Amino acid sequence: MSHLKRHKVPKNWPIHRKGTTFVIKPGFGNEQGIPILIALRDALKIAQNRKEVKGAIHLKNILLNGKVVKDEKNSALLYDTITIVPSKKSYRIELSSNGKFMVNEVKDSGTKVSKIADKKTLKGKKTQLNLSDGRNFISDLKCNVGDSVLIDFKSNKPTKCLPFKEKANVLVIAGKHTGAKGTIDKIIPERKMAEVTVESKKQEISNSAKQSKDSSSKDKINVLIKQLMVIE
Repeated sequence: MSHLKRHKVPKNWPIHRKGTTFVIKPGFGNEQGIPILIALRDALKIAQNRKEVKGAIHLKNILLNGKVVKDEKNSALLYDTITIVPSKKSYRIELSSNGKFMVNEVKDSGTKVSKIADKKTLKGKKTQLNLSDGRNFISDLKCNVGDSVLIDFKSNKPTKCLPFKEKANVLVIAGKHTGAKGTIDKIIPERKMAEVTVESKKQEISNSAKQSKDSSSKDKINVLIKQLMVIE
């Protein structure tokens, strides 16, 4: 089937829970990203319907990580970049603080961060990095599983290692704290967890003016290492 029933759509997709019965089904990774159609029509609202998106794709006006998109069902994964050729604007897939995918305009559209999910040693002592977004690279970078790499779209290779260590900036990519950003205070390898300080926004009500205002506070949370991704 090329469609999903709306009530079966992942909760992290940026669409309304009520509407048409069916929603487009992505080529792969239902919960890892969102289809190009959803990103352009529902999140960015720069297209009114599927026909407009398909027309733009036919004219090769939509790029995903610097490559021409061939199908509106193609998935845009976390930190992937969508570029609209006529407007020369680029947008990155990110996570909101409540764990939903959002699409934000960015100026730097030439790179993305991806987590190292596995690492293999091949013949000739070459190292293959298997990333969380499905990409595989032969690389000389000294990285470990759990670290992240910065991928350059132009050269199509990882150019920098972002190690998983104390004081590293991280994003929670799974679990009840999905979308939270913070820094690692302590790594607890025996429990496969890390203690992370995150900034949380709280709403306070002023008694005098009877108005609400946002304030931020620092909270410490324990998160499984596999649920964390190092970011810049």
